[in-house]
Amino acid sequence: MTKGRFTPKVSRRTLLKSTAAAGVGILAAPAILRAAGGEIVVGCAGSHTAWMEGIVLPHMKEKFGASILFEGTKSSVNLEKMRSNRDAPYLSVVQMDDPVMILAVEEDLLTPITASAAPNMTELREGATHMDGMWCNYVQPWAGVAYNTDLLDGVPSWTQLWEAAYEGQIIVPSLQNTEGMWTLFAAAHLATGKPLGEAQYEIDAAFDKLAELKPNVLTTYTVMSQAFNLLEQGEIQMLSGNFSSYTLPRKAQGVPVDLAAPKEGIFAMPSGICLVKGGPNTELAEAYLNEMLGAELQGKVAEFASSLPANTTAEVSVTVPEGVPVFGPDWAFVSKNRKEWIERVDKLMSA
Repeated sequence: MTKGRFTPKVSRRTLLKSTAAAGVGILAAPAILRAAGGEIVVGCAGSHTAWMEGIVLPHMKEKFGASILFEGTKSSVNLEKMRSNRDAPYLSVVQMDDPVMILAVEEDLLTPITASAAPNMTELREGATHMDGMWCNYVQPWAGVAYNTDLLDGVPSWTQLWEAAYEGQIIVPSLQNTEGMWTLFAAAHLATGKPLGEAQYEIDAAFDKLAELKPNVLTTYTVMSQAFNLLEQGEIQMLSGNFSSYTLPRKAQGVPVDLAAPKEGIFAMPSGICLVKGGPNTELAEAYLNEMLGAELQGKVAEFASSLPANTTAEVSVTVPEGVPVFGPDWAFVSKNRKEWIERVDKLMSA
C-alpha cells in the first residue's frame, strides 16, 4: 500500500538562500526593482508545503537575491502570530483562508495591497480582491470527499458518509480548519433539503445531522497530513471535506486516493495572500506578493495543485468538475460564529 506514496517533506521552516544575481528577471516596477536582497518570513498552510518548497521558493530564488523563510502551519495559527507580535511583527506576508482574513482586517493587522506595489493584481478575476485590497486570492482549490480507491469506487453523494456500512471509517476536519466547514454545510443541506446558499444558515439542523454522523467518525483532525496517512494506508475509507490541492497531487504520484465531487455540490476553498501591517522588508514583501499574483507562478501552482488561478492570463489545463454546483459560503457569517461552532462540534464529537 505504501509503494509510490508521495510524502512531502514536513518542516516548520524552510530557508531559501538565493544565489541568483540581484535584479535578474525582476519586473520593472520601481519598488520591485529595489526588492533584491534582505529577508522575509512568509506564513502559509502546512498542507501547501509540497508546492511552496517545490515551486514557489525556487521561482523566487530566480527572481530575487534574498532569503525567504517559510513557516507552514494553519490560518488560525498565523492569525495568532500576527496578534501576539502586533507591536513587533516578524511575518511580512501571510497566505491564509478568507474567513481568517476577515478577522485580521477587523483587528487592523493588515496593510492594503495597491496596484502600484503589486501590478499583477490588475490581472485578477472579478471577486479575487477583497475589502479594497486588504487581501487577494491567488488560487482556488475545490473541496469534496477524498477516498481510498482500493476500497471504494467513488462517492457519488454526501449521504454516503452517513451510511451505516462506514462505521468508524470516516475522518472529518475540525472546524478549527477551514475545510471543516464543508461537512457542516453539507449536513445542513442534507438535513433541510434547502440549497447550500440557504442551508448554510440552518446551523441547528446541521448539528443535528452531524450527531447522526458520529458513529461513522473515527476521529476529527487539526493536522491533515496525519489523517491523510490513514486514508492512504486504508485505515479509513473517506476523508470528508478534503481539497484538490492536497488529494490530486497525491493521486498523480500513484497513491491510491481520489477526490469525489458529490452530486449535491462541491466547495470553493479560499486561498488568500496579504501584507502584514508593519512587517519587515516591505519592498521584498510586495515583490513576493506580486509574483504570487502573476500568471507564470500561478499557472505552475494551479497545475500542481489542481486548482483554478485567480490571474486571468495564467495558462492552465485544470478545471473544476462539471455538472455539480460549486459553493462559496458567507464568510462574514462564518467568522462571526466560528468560535461558538468550534466549541459546539468539539463537545458533540467528544461526548
